Amino acid sequence: MRYLSTRGQSPSLGFSDAVATGLAPDGGLYLPEVLPQFTAADLARFAPLSYPELCFEFLSRFATDIPADTLRALIAKSYTTFSHAEIAPVVKLDARTYVLELFHGPTLAFKDFALQLLGNLYGNQCQVRGQTINVLGATSGDTGSAAIHGLLGKPGVAIFIAYPDGRTSPLQERQMACTGASNVHALAIDGTFDDAQAALKELFADQEFRTRHRLSAVNSINLARILAQCVYYLWAYLRLPAGVRNEIEWVVPTGNFGNVLAGWLLRKMGVPLRGFRVATNHNDILYRLFTTGDYRVGTVTPSLAPSMDIQVSSNFERFLYYSVGQDAAKVREIMGTFKTTGAYTFANFNADGFSASRCNDAEIPGLIRQVYQDFRYIADPHTACGFKSLAKDRPSIVLATASPAKFPETIVSAIGIEPTAPSLEALKAKPLVKQKLPADAAAIRAYLDRHAV
Repeated sequence: MRYLSTRGQSPSLGFSDAVATGLAPDGGLYLPEVLPQFTAADLARFAPLSYPELCFEFLSRFATDIPADTLRALIAKSYTTFSHAEIAPVVKLDARTYVLELFHGPTLAFKDFALQLLGNLYGNQCQVRGQTINVLGATSGDTGSAAIHGLLGKPGVAIFIAYPDGRTSPLQERQMACTGASNVHALAIDGTFDDAQAALKELFADQEFRTRHRLSAVNSINLARILAQCVYYLWAYLRLPAGVRNEIEWVVPTGNFGNVLAGWLLRKMGVPLRGFRVATNHNDILYRLFTTGDYRVGTVTPSLAPSMDIQVSSNFERFLYYSVGQDAAKVREIMGTFKTTGAYTFANFNADGFSASRCNDAEIPGLIRQVYQDFRYIADPHTACGFKSLAKDRPSIVLATASPAKFPETIVSAIGIEPTAPSLEALKAKPLVKQKLPADAAAIRAYLDRHAV
């Protein structure tokens, strides 16, 4: 299996090189040259498998340059850190409403599904190739902590995570800045997530710097993250009642578009997922896109759901690539216009299975309260956004993207209950170790020059 850039001006790569490279040299994102197709017979064969077994069956179609026994072992190791026996349990709230819980990993967020695996892939690559690697990422909250905990103490790897100072929850910051690991660098950026992400994209575009430090991306621009996230959609689909699974709407709290894109790509691979609702907070570029066809940057303002405080959704480019018939020149034209003007309006925009909803901060506590009253279920602020405007004409499954224990203040204000988790309680007594930097590529470049392995 080979991997192509969405912008068509970089050579194709094998799986391991595409994962190590992250962002293509031409600024595009990697996608499989051809998407494999899963048949009804495949799905029937997959149904009795455990989560790691299913993950191997899926990823073996893509990671064709990794020996099968090695891949199987890396996957098995990646999911030993999850606290629930089913890894991603499907919870039935009532006859029409389900929740897919994705917060039973070590950092209590859905990012663990991909980043525990990506950490092991990086570790294996360093061992096999005898090279060091420097992993660089930006986060609005959960990605950073999950990436860090996937790479803690791994030999030959240093990880640098840039996050908007003061704009993550206190516990999210502690998960990044209280590890005590010498290979972890928490970079508190004076700006927004989009500022941090723009600075990192500039660094990845500098080919000499990128090559010298063997930089690799950990954001959802990394193809391995998207592919690993496809698996939990497949897992949940196989666990839903037969009469429900082909009709259900998948409701996904969304910021950088990678989580929901994984489900949509699985549908393109032949799994009959009916449709997806993108649930945004008040930083609503995706809501505006899917309701009006206008993709336009707005001002990022902090919210009660900080992991969605994003205005430039990187993975939109992968959706765009398929939307324009895999025409890389058209992708370059559209993304060039967007970079220059901050906007692009699509004539006759085809949402292709997507709808969207928007939730502001004034609504989030009420939604948490309503979900608790209706179902005795505690939803974190991001997941709560998904419960707004559930479909009345078909069942819904809401992806629970983070543990409510990561946002105790919001939960207490909504329902008077403080959710806790032992791993988070242990962080409260540890010192914060972070490096404050301005939101520009030069400052981050200088820091990496001093600390890269």
